[in-house]
Amino acid sequence: MAKKPSIQKVILKTLLGKQALSMDSIKKSTEDVISNEKIDDTNCDKSKTSYAITRSIKNLLSDGLVESFNSEHKQYFRLTNEGKQKLNNITLDAESSLVSTTWDGYWRIILLDISEDRKNERDAMRYLLKKAGFVCIKNSVWISMYPYEHLFTNIKKDLNLTTEMMIIVTDKIDKETEKEFFNLCK
Repeated sequence: MAKKPSIQKVILKTLLGKQALSMDSIKKSTEDVISNEKIDDTNCDKSKTSYAITRSIKNLLSDGLVESFNSEHKQYFRLTNEGKQKLNNITLDAESSLVSTTWDGYWRIILLDISEDRKNERDAMRYLLKKAGFVCIKNSVWISMYPYEHLFTNIKKDLNLTTEMMIIVTDKIDKETEKEFFNLCK
């Protein structure tokens, strides 16, 4: 039996790509997903589901994954950079996001140069690269055979790493680099 997604994950996905959403909008979207995917294990009534969503948002706020701000009449929520990173980690861990393990003949090379004052982002990127099957060949040069370039293109855009990250997809690398890659993969 497949594992059911958590309410927090549904909320993070709901907020992804949005400037901000009100509590009502988050509850409506999350309730729709819960009813469609039958996430709720207890078949609880609407008030219990509403409470679970509110509780999840409070936890996301306290974990720093979501931030809130108030307008004249409503409270709004949006993802923080940490929330985006968490959602990317969840995506990498999800069974549904597995990529082909058959090599398509293209190498994915990521050059990463994030300064010391952004150490947390740099460490998070290294973690994601390792999780996605990239191997660090030399200092900040990461290589993989797996087609995760689209994911890292989105991460680059989301974290505003315009000059700190370069993504290269190529069908040719020199024999010594290829040999070193396979030695490091062992």
